[in-house]
Amino acid sequence: RYEEREDFAVVMQPFFRNTFLPLDGNGKPDLSFFAADCFHFSVRGYAEMAMALWNNMLEPVGEKQTYNNFTHDRSKLKCPNPEKPFLSTLRNSGFRNSDLNLEKTGLLVPYWAVIVAVAVGVLAGSL
Repeated sequence: RYEEREDFAVVMQPFFRNTFLPLDGNGKPDLSFFAADCFHFSVRGYAEMAMALWNNMLEPVGEKQTYNNFTHDRSKLKCPNPEKPFLSTLRNSGFRNSDLNLEKTGLLVPYWAVIVAVAVGVLAGSL
């Protein structure tokens, strides 16, 4: 419903879609990415998620990474470049003038999942 707007865009960032549990050198879950409750991320885990989200926002729609490899490597952090110094949306990724029609392809996620993702992102960002 926001596709025609010039001043607002909603873009799904799929960096967590195919992510697996990070493993340590012994092939066991690396608990350094998780808080004491083993459910929430630790500072290290949130740092990894923040880098993956940032990279996703810079990647064009249709070319976004759908996983996070938990390498804790700051060199994988992407930067805007002079050719595309902005966050990627449908419009500036080249889909605005294509035959992409969300009504024909159907939504891949329910509308409420976007609301939950935004709420979790705001909460995580505020922490």
